[in-house]
Amino acid sequence: MLALADLPDPGAREFEVGRGDWPFRGMLVHKSGQVYAYANICPHRRWPLNMAEDDFLTPDRELIRCASHGAFFDIATGRCLLGPCPGQSLLALPLRIAGGTIYVTAPPSLRDIPGMA
Repeated sequence: MLALADLPDPGAREFEVGRGDWPFRGMLVHKSGQVYAYANICPHRRWPLNMAEDDFLTPDRELIRCASHGAFFDIATGRCLLGPCPGQSLLALPLRIAGGTIYVTAPPSLRDIPGMA
């Protein structure tokens, strides 16, 4: 859960769900009044997209970027536009906004998602 007011437009924020050695990590992106949620996993090598906290967007805040591999993704669709994973997409997550709070549903397991295990 995150307050919509705490997510700048444009901007991005990292979140974690669960505990243990490897909790599920995701990101929220706010752009032009729309909010998108994705797993924080690059489809190229399955590594996190960011190297620094909440650092997911290009300097002009128009695209999501993978800091490790130089891939660039469309914010609205998660589709790779440039880089080592053309045609692949980020894993989109269902979200809803109620009472000014963003709620995201994380997958129960990445093992059940093709290409994410």
